[in-house]
Amino acid sequence: MMYWDGGWVWMAFMPLLWIVLIGLVVWAVVHLTRRPADRGGGTEHGWAPRETPEEILDRRFASGEIDADAYNEAHKHLAAHRPKPR
Repeated sequence: MMYWDGGWVWMAFMPLLWIVLIGLVVWAVVHLTRRPADRGGGTEHGWAPRETPEEILDRRFASGEIDADAYNEAHKHLAAHRPKPR
């Protein structure tokens, strides 16, 4: 009876398998341990940083999308519903 001894194939690919597995673990650890501020992108990657609600309101008022009354009302609403610092 003849059989194919493919053990050398596994020995050849085993280092590659370990390199890929270790690379995935390192990538996962780095990806999951980054701070939330690091995940938002930033101008160095060509993305604009995330605006706060107050910044959006200021921008809309400055561009003329909303009038002074709507701006003041929305600003009071945001101030009343802002989370309290611990």
